Amino acid sequence: MQHQNRRNFLKSGSVLSASVMASSMLSLLPNGAKASSQNDETHNYIKTKERILGSGKNSLRINHGLGLGCMGMSFNRSFIPDRNNSIAVIRKAYDMGLNFFDTAEAYGPFTNEVLVGEAIRPFRKNIILCSKFGFEIRDGKFIPNAFNSKPQHIRDVVEASLKRLQTDHIDLLYQHRVDPAVPIEDVAGTVKDLIKEGKVLHFGLSEAGVENIRKAHAVQPLTALQTELSLMTRDPLGEIFSVCEELGIGFVPYSPLSRALLTGFINERTKYNPNNDNRPGLPRYQEAAIKANWGIIDFLSDFGNKRGLTPAQVSLAWLLSLKPWVVPIPGTTKLAHLQENLLSAAVELSADELKQINDFISNFKITGDRYATPQTK
Repeated sequence: MQHQNRRNFLKSGSVLSASVMASSMLSLLPNGAKASSQNDETHNYIKTKERILGSGKNSLRINHGLGLGCMGMSFNRSFIPDRNNSIAVIRKAYDMGLNFFDTAEAYGPFTNEVLVGEAIRPFRKNIILCSKFGFEIRDGKFIPNAFNSKPQHIRDVVEASLKRLQTDHIDLLYQHRVDPAVPIEDVAGTVKDLIKEGKVLHFGLSEAGVENIRKAHAVQPLTALQTELSLMTRDPLGEIFSVCEELGIGFVPYSPLSRALLTGFINERTKYNPNNDNRPGLPRYQEAAIKANWGIIDFLSDFGNKRGLTPAQVSLAWLLSLKPWVVPIPGTTKLAHLQENLLSAAVELSADELKQINDFISNFKITGDRYATPQTK
């Protein structure tokens, strides 16, 4: 079994010259926590095609193929990195051309919004800021399967999030999970009112089914659906993708690297902090499942080696090939991995290469569900 190192970075397939790579890597030092100016030579140096989430007046223009998921800087990934380091990562992402940042009140809870609010303050007006409501948070603790999307609660969450994020509006507000106790039409109507008031600009759902997508969209058009999607989790590629295409809704894959499994950086010996990580309770991250699924890492490593790409870059490039309205949001706490992920947006896979990947994953049986049964339901 070969455990590939993600840092064995872009060799023959790099889209940057050696000199540009060297200068940009020098700019990734931890003291980069100070925001660089828009004229910084690293800003937007990765040339990619613009992507659009949503349609018409409900659309958002994403000036990079990817966004940045900020959750792991505060929540659910075993360790919490140095605050200045996390701010440096967020600000470097902006310097590199990224304008799509994702957080939620549940991450922490609350602490991730505070962190993101501080990090984006120098360039807030130039980015798309996403947050979420929908979970019940009791005594400052996130409750995984307790939902609350009552209209007044949504309003309370938005007011609190605006303060933590140091802003007067949220560009894209998602319902984090569907609340079975509140009609989705009432949720959409509340967000519609918040949009009229200017506190929210666009509406999204997360992990919603087709029926709820249609009902919500009829009240307040959706800009994006955020749901788990990766080479290891491909359920949305059927009915969900069809309804998104029909209604003009963008798709934002979360966990596009399957919570780091597709990086090759996790193996059966990886230790997690159960007090700040959901992976120990997920079937796919058990020792036997990781061993059984390692064949996909071997495939991605062999495939990527021919082009100087890492398994993570191949995985993200595959996602980006699906539709022009797909914008993954990989998270990271490391500047080197940030650059690795962002470079994947410039990778173009040929029809033959896509066939190789699709043929492999179609015939590879994934062991272990992404969630335990109660969470899946």
